[in-house]
Amino acid sequence: MSTLSIIFVGFGNVGKALAQLLDRKKQLLEEQYDFTYRIVGISTGRHGMALNLMGLPVDEVIETLKNGGSITRFHNGPEIRDTYDFIRLSGADVMFENSPVNYQTGQPAVDHLRTGLEFGMHVITANKGPVVHAYKELTDLAARQGKRFMFESAVMDGAPIFSLFRAPLPAIELRGFTGILNSCTNLLLGLMEEEKTFDEAVNYAQSIGITETDPSGDIDGWDAAVKVAALSTVVMGIPLKPDQVEREGIRNITPQMIQEARAAGERWKLVCSARRCGDSIEASVKPQRVRPTSPMFSINGTSSFVQFETDVLPGLGILEGDPSPDTTAYGLLADLINAVRGS
Repeated sequence: MSTLSIIFVGFGNVGKALAQLLDRKKQLLEEQYDFTYRIVGISTGRHGMALNLMGLPVDEVIETLKNGGSITRFHNGPEIRDTYDFIRLSGADVMFENSPVNYQTGQPAVDHLRTGLEFGMHVITANKGPVVHAYKELTDLAARQGKRFMFESAVMDGAPIFSLFRAPLPAIELRGFTGILNSCTNLLLGLMEEEKTFDEAVNYAQSIGITETDPSGDIDGWDAAVKVAALSTVVMGIPLKPDQVEREGIRNITPQMIQEARAAGERWKLVCSARRCGDSIEASVKPQRVRPTSPMFSINGTSSFVQFETDVLPGLGILEGDPSPDTTAYGLLADLINAVRGS
């Protein structure tokens, strides 16, 4: 049985959930997949970094972070100058990279992942930025290193979108997709249907942790556009950047517009779509009124949905209901298992 050394670059809610999920699944990993692990390094943006090649006391680290403390007291080894030094010194087998997304460049996550691959690690992320901005580079580098670059949780958390098109659907032609890929805006529009003002809806979403302190990435459609670009790049095989996606957010949806749609038996949704046009892609993110006949009509709260149009399956849909850090963590765990067994 092999023992994998694991590091985390970024250790927010998803990182903590993954560490706890790994602990819950430890016996299963040993019995069914013939490997175990130890977490040897954690790097955070605001609370320091720690390496211990014998394994960190993860429960104590999480408790320290809950109390707002620094984790540097758990460090055992040479001084760490920066994140890249942390990656190099770790000698890890696997790196989970979950730093905040950068819509425009994918940095610094791209450089983190590149460094991990160069030092012989499988690299796994839930970050959409590197998938959009460096998919080919990182995939090619991983192949040269005999390692894997995995990112299932980058779109719709733990739902198996990328892996679905990697193996279970051979010889299929994907012509396009339509769906709701940003759970925050779906929640906001639903709250406005309940007669909350736009600001009240945003404040509620922030209070339950669905959006960042600055919610503009969700409201103005950037998060959805990055996800459209990621799906187009990977599953449709045509590279697309977020600024190539026609983008309009929900900032201009008014209570009157919500009421008019309701009176007509319709609902507003932030609809993501992409369609193959020869060797290019036409892609958009924009608010649309949908009818009860649309599968998007009944998508409520923080749920997401995507429907793929293929040459042989005209309407293949995937629904994810009310995701959480635990569902994102599962996607990362699935990537780890698939990387280890080479699938």
